[in-house]
Amino acid sequence: MADTPFKKIQIQREDTTFDAYVVGKEDAPGIVVVQEWWGVDFEIKNHALKISQLGTGFRALIPDLYRGKIGLDTAEAEHLMTGLDWQGAVMDIRASVNWLKANGSKKAGVTGFCMGGALTVASSVLVPEVDAAVAFYGVPPSELADPAQAKAPVQAHFGELDSFKGFSDVTAAKALEEKLKASGVPYEVHMYPGNAHAFMNRSPEGIQRRKEMGMPDEDEAAVQLAWSRFQTWMTSYLYS
Repeated sequence: MADTPFKKIQIQREDTTFDAYVVGKEDAPGIVVVQEWWGVDFEIKNHALKISQLGTGFRALIPDLYRGKIGLDTAEAEHLMTGLDWQGAVMDIRASVNWLKANGSKKAGVTGFCMGGALTVASSVLVPEVDAAVAFYGVPPSELADPAQAKAPVQAHFGELDSFKGFSDVTAAKALEEKLKASGVPYEVHMYPGNAHAFMNRSPEGIQRRKEMGMPDEDEAAVQLAWSRFQTWMTSYLYS
């Protein structure tokens, strides 16, 4: 990590400590950036770096939910995600939000992609310190969190061609929208026509990986639109 702008830190949770990576101005609003099922790899670092540079800037923090492990192929990633203690992951996110607030950020939000998107929605329900949430293509299992109980404003993004049934397909997105409507919090659910799962991953390696998984769509306009909506949402709730 020495040649990157990320600073590696250790965060204390009630019962354990874990590594996290932070980038951005110390006094900027904080955003916890939650990994995909791959782990803390190049793509989630790309997203965190991008977030730290949006608008007037945010402080982005990636908690290492897998404790150093990374999935190099879909089988490994699925194995890691299946083995994850999801309630423990929510505790990691809460500790990360509180670390940001104790270290210069007046407000803090959460965002995440795929598995991290589902955990982001769960955090809006289970982590009272979260000031805003933006989830990309992921809905938590009902036994973890009921989005109808969300307490923070939630924006969510989904690809219309997403084939992960019950997790991030159109049906899951519509069900999430109904739940958020019932919660009474401010919310937006955006659907991107012609886009499959993980459409935000734009690095050369990420594009190649998506192609290998049968997701060849490349829609730069959708990605820019989603980032624009993200920036507007987080600026509105974290800078006010």
